[in-house]
Amino acid sequence: MRILVLLLAMVTSWISAGAQRPLANTLLWEISGNGLKTPSYVFGTMHLLCAEDAVLSDSLQYCIDQSGTVFFEIDMDNAAEMMGVFKYIRMKDNKKLSDLLTPEEYKRVQKYFAENNSLLPLSMMERFKPYFIASMLSESKMPCAARNGMEEVMLQAVKKAQKEVLGLETVAFQASVFDSIPYADQAKELLKTIDSAGREDSSTAKMLSVYRSQDLSAIDRLTTEDDGGVSSYLDLFLYGRNAKWIPQMKKAMEKGTTLFAVGAAHLPGDRGVLRLLQKAGYTLRPMTHRIQHGLQAKN
Repeated sequence: MRILVLLLAMVTSWISAGAQRPLANTLLWEISGNGLKTPSYVFGTMHLLCAEDAVLSDSLQYCIDQSGTVFFEIDMDNAAEMMGVFKYIRMKDNKKLSDLLTPEEYKRVQKYFAENNSLLPLSMMERFKPYFIASMLSESKMPCAARNGMEEVMLQAVKKAQKEVLGLETVAFQASVFDSIPYADQAKELLKTIDSAGREDSSTAKMLSVYRSQDLSAIDRLTTEDDGGVSSYLDLFLYGRNAKWIPQMKKAMEKGTTLFAVGAAHLPGDRGVLRLLQKAGYTLRPMTHRIQHGLQAKN
């Protein structure tokens, strides 16, 4: 069910996020000030990880325990919302992938699927939006047998703690992002992913490595290394979404302590969530990894 969130994360990793000041090596930040009675928290996730990496730190568990509400990008505790993703996989107007590529390009796609394992055969994905196909290929190239997402691990802990779960966006909105991009452009990006399969595998491993190190500046630099065509949709995939989240975050934090879990690539940059919160008057403090004796560790 994580396919749409995974897809947005994958595309975000293709786009250029621009230069920024170095950030502390942590994915977890405390939000305070600007009239808040209690602090809130924001955590950068990676939507698909090797299972051994998808674990909660002491400090993240502490934030879950302290929060009354946890926001993910979409409401992952709403079965109807999560199942809704299947309404948006197919292209409109009965388009097929073969309609979007030249015969020679389409043969390259067929050859790739004939020679590589994928979650579904190409014949079943002919009418899928090309970005959905690319996301499935990305998942199949993870350098580990067992995979999981930070959101799934967090959701289990949040439900166990009986916290309210909400979403900053709806599945319908996320799907509309991809309907705003011509299918032909999506098909070209899918073809690029297939043609550079070896380099894409290396890029995935590198992203996993910097995520493990919690180095937001390195995550940001990785996004600048790609000059893909989707960079022209930067406002759709990243900046526009970040800006829309800030008013929602403000409203939620004013009600009480809240934890926000969004893709790590959304945090850095001058138009990233951390900087936007600072511009809105909040104080952002990097949190350490461990909580000792039930008290928040000091930097």
